[in-house]
Amino acid sequence: MPPVIYFFIALATLLVGYLIYSKIIEKIFVPNYDRPTPAVTMTDGVDYIKLPTWKVFLIQLLNIAGVGPVFGPILGALYGPMALFWIVIGSLVAGGVHDYFSGMMSLRYSGQSIPDVIGFTLGNAFKQFMRVFSLVLLILVGVVFVTAPAGLLANLTPAWANFNFWLIIIFIYYLLATLLPIDIIIARLYPLFAAILIIMAVGVSVGLIYQGKVFYNWPEISAQGIFANLHPKHLPLWPLMFITIACGALSGFHATQSPLMSRCLVNEKMGRKVFYGAMIAESVIALVWATAAMTYYDSPDSLLAVTTLKGGPANVVSQVSLGLLGTFGGILAILGVVVLPITSGDTSFRAARLLVSDVTKLNQKHIKSRLIIALPLFAIGIILSQIDFATIWNYFGWSNQTLATIVLWAAAAYVVKRGTNHWLVTLPATFMTATVIAYICVEQELGFGLPFGISATIGIVVALASLIWFLLSMKRFRRDIILELPPAPLTPTLLK
Repeated sequence: MPPVIYFFIALATLLVGYLIYSKIIEKIFVPNYDRPTPAVTMTDGVDYIKLPTWKVFLIQLLNIAGVGPVFGPILGALYGPMALFWIVIGSLVAGGVHDYFSGMMSLRYSGQSIPDVIGFTLGNAFKQFMRVFSLVLLILVGVVFVTAPAGLLANLTPAWANFNFWLIIIFIYYLLATLLPIDIIIARLYPLFAAILIIMAVGVSVGLIYQGKVFYNWPEISAQGIFANLHPKHLPLWPLMFITIACGALSGFHATQSPLMSRCLVNEKMGRKVFYGAMIAESVIALVWATAAMTYYDSPDSLLAVTTLKGGPANVVSQVSLGLLGTFGGILAILGVVVLPITSGDTSFRAARLLVSDVTKLNQKHIKSRLIIALPLFAIGIILSQIDFATIWNYFGWSNQTLATIVLWAAAAYVVKRGTNHWLVTLPATFMTATVIAYICVEQELGFGLPFGISATIGIVVALASLIWFLLSMKRFRRDIILELPPAPLTPTLLK
């Protein structure tokens, strides 16, 4: 069977899985179509604004789809076709569940940021921890998503428009997008950015099919099986690949972005399409780039050589785009990749501003209050942007999946409170607990560098202990946790 067929099987599974599984998850949450949303009851003209569903979907997709569904799958492709399997299964049973619940729980809690949502479900101690953890992650994401596009743009422009030039330009845009009302810049530019994104994904896919590319070392892969671990450095498939491919399969960063759109939805019935649907759309992008990386290069060693050059996976993006689509088409494809981190970096800093405002109770209606919070955040981001990209990415990858794991546990507790079946949320939470613990134990640079066997054992033991703790805590969850906040009353001004 030609390798390209595996891509289409993965794509079809993803789409059919969404149509079936997302409805099952929706029934577990039990949306209320008659319940007023924060966009209706708390309109402020800055963050709480009613937007049409199609625009909310596009903003959500571009918010969550940074370089993660491009760079992560490229690095994950070093492990072989197993990367496609994790993208499909991960997004359906973990990523989509995570995104749907993080968005809908925020909507039920007046559009509050994810640390407060976790506090309402897992308790105050988790809330305080997650406030710090989420803020650090958002700043890391903002930094990662400014350095990556700056490097790509520097490769396309004259020498005077170097990396630092684009760094400054992108930071200025991020500051404006962080400070101005969401319908001034973000809601107006994102449809254009989405068009560029679609051109990129379709263009690269057509280029792969037209040129008849095959998986590297295809005869060898056929002999070993498509689930064989092909990594040149013989790194363990689990847990490393499951952390490397974050966005596109499962990403805690999405939980920091979903509350932005929970403040703009006009009806709960659109939550499945916006939150779960955007996750699936991002996974399609991940499938495209994982397949592209495995088929454009003749071996995992060749791919590794390119990713270890200065610029990292951005080199792969440039070579694949220009090689498959020529100069003009390649530049359009590269711009499509540039759009992804820019449309996540801007909302990362915006979400960080809102998170700090939730803690400080500083009203964000006036520009002065927004500046008080935003300027220190950007100062920290500029300092971190001078650190090596690979270092920032390693810390981002683990902290990202750790946040996703905690959000899944919070979602499981919410489901227990509702009295519906929690296992479809609890099981991925348990698996990811084992994954993030095993990763931090086995990883050589970021973690403790323990042998794989010991790391795997520790991960599994901690995961089982977490599951037992959860099951023993179910009575307390039902008794103590706030299920949801009542809709804020409509003021005379809003009734007009």
